[in-house]
Amino acid sequence: MNSFERRNKIVDLVNTQGSVLVLDLSNTFGISEVTIRADLRLLEDKGLVTRFHGGAARAGSNLIESDNQEVILEERYQLASDPKKRIAQAAAAMIEEGMTVLLDSGSTTLLVAEALAKNTNITVITNNLPAAFTLSDNKDITLVVCGGTVRHKTHSMHGTIAERSLQGISADLMFVGADGIDATNGITTFNEGYSISGVMAAAAHKVVAVLDATKFNRRGFNQVLPMEKIDCVITDESISAQDRLALENTHVELKVV
Repeated sequence: MNSFERRNKIVDLVNTQGSVLVLDLSNTFGISEVTIRADLRLLEDKGLVTRFHGGAARAGSNLIESDNQEVILEERYQLASDPKKRIAQAAAAMIEEGMTVLLDSGSTTLLVAEALAKNTNITVITNNLPAAFTLSDNKDITLVVCGGTVRHKTHSMHGTIAERSLQGISADLMFVGADGIDATNGITTFNEGYSISGVMAAAAHKVVAVLDATKFNRRGFNQVLPMEKIDCVITDESISAQDRLALENTHVELKVV
């Protein structure tokens, strides 16, 4: 895909979803966040999108980025597309008092953390630094952050130290996102190796993939988890009948919101 096609696709995504995040676009197209920001600047100059800190919304949106003002975290994720918010809320609704939850990296799992921010008497273990920050003010949540090496592109912790920090952990649920899903290859990503996701999955009694319908039949070059390691998929109502059938044939629980 050349730059012209990529920018047209970005405009299509903004108009369809209402807003997009730089991190999501970087993962979707397998290019750097710097390149995505340059694309968004050019599209804003043409009047095709409105940029905000960390992403872009439809042209004419009221929240405009300036040198002296950033859109705060809560406002930024209110701009996230409705399907992702519905998916995050459905995921959060699965969590009961007393549970231990593993949150993997990604923007949808960050939205899950946002939805959990007022919960009480739960334990959240995560390598997702923005999610940890979101939950850190709630003294009624036991928050455990994996050690390890920071992957700046995804703002998350990875590597041997992060994986070892999960040894001996037993969690009720794990929530994982990805760049793509298909019934044959499971969930995949365009990022570098995602071995920590496998370690998290092995530590959880139930693994829940949180993926909007645009991720179906997209395949990244690294496998996050095969289908046999996934117990449930939460997606939105835009999923096609064909993709729904393919997923149901894998005997994975499917929740459509």
